[in-house]
Order: sequence, then C-alpha cells, then structure tokens
Amino acid sequence: MIKTQKWTPSVKRISISLLAVSLIFALSSCATKAAFLSSQVVPAAKGHVKVRKDHNNNYLIKLKITNLAGSLQLSPPKNAYIVWLVADNQTIYNIGQIQSSSSLLSKKLKASFETVSSFKPVRIFITAEDDESIKIPYSKVVLTTADI
Repeated sequence: MIKTQKWTPSVKRISISLLAVSLIFALSSCATKAAFLSSQVVPAAKGHVKVRKDHNNNYLIKLKITNLAGSLQLSPPKNAYIVWLVADNQTIYNIGQIQSSSSLLSKKLKASFETVSSFKPVRIFITAEDDESIKIPYSKVVLTTADI
C-alpha cells in the first residue's frame, strides 16, 4: 500500500511560487539581449536591444536608449534616426525610424523602438539620416551592437 502525504498550505504556496519563478526565468531566457557599444557620434547614448523569436518564427526586436540627443542637434543636423538590421545572410534592412520629436524622445532623452522582422538579426545599428525611406545607410553609425 502506498502512503500519500498531504501538503500544508504554506508548502503549496512555496511550491507554486518556485514553479512560477522557474517559468518566468525560462520564458525570459528565450530572449537575447545585446548592449549598444560606445558611440563616437553621441558619446552619452546608452542602450540595449532585445530579440526574441515569436510563435510565428518571426523576431520581435525591442530597443531602449537613453541620452540620445535629437537628430536635429547633430552636426550636421539630420531628420531622423534609422534602425538597421543586419540579417544572417549579411543583407542590411531598414526596419524603421526613431523620430527625434518630443513624443518619442522625452526631456530625459529616452527613446524606444519595437518592430517584428522575419529576418534573423545578427547585428542592429542606428544611423542619422535626412531621408527616412532610404534603402541603404548613408551616414555614420550612431549606435551599433556587437553580433547578437
């Protein structure tokens, strides 16, 4: 005959808490996080990129940046910051822009950007450009990650 042991309510709570923490850790570890390297164009800028694969096999890309001066404050001034993705086939894609307006860059110089791509990113970088619809980068790299 097998004996069963009853769990007390506190043991149940602890077990459920440990299971929840383990699940959160497992889900968060699926994302890759890469810091932006130091910038010569905007030395105070700091930030990171998080990339994770979704259930459709696309890549969710999230950027967070602090101390990013407005693109119009650069020398020479530019109209927008463009986010570029270097895919695993070494092709470069314009994946969007971080506009330097009061709605996206706050007084504390914080910016964020989020998009979905079907291309697997190897590296993410940002340039300041005059035309946000360009297909290849023309300006100096403002921020870049190492390989992701």
